Amino acid sequence: MTYQPWVLALLIIVLVVFVYFVVVWVIRAHKKKIEAGSEELVGRTAEVVVKLNPKGVVLVEGERWNATVDKGWVEPEEEVVIKKVDGLRLIVTKK
Repeated sequence: MTYQPWVLALLIIVLVVFVYFVVVWVIRAHKKKIEAGSEELVGRTAEVVVKLNPKGVVLVEGERWNATVDKGWVEPEEEVVIKKVDGLRLIVTKK
């Protein structure tokens, strides 16, 4: 069985383009910053759900977290900044 030269050339071009896109995708995946774990929460903003006096509940990216405010109290719907993660509790400060 013999193939036409243009069929082989087309097949090689398609294969080269496919390999190029796979290599580009792999390189981008390796350069992307890993976003996992509670350490990634530090510095982010959270919305208070249950009054922090000093303990309460905040909402971070759709997740509810127990939190403790470092000073004073914070009313619901106010924003706070996450300063530290202590196990499953966030230590926050008023924004």
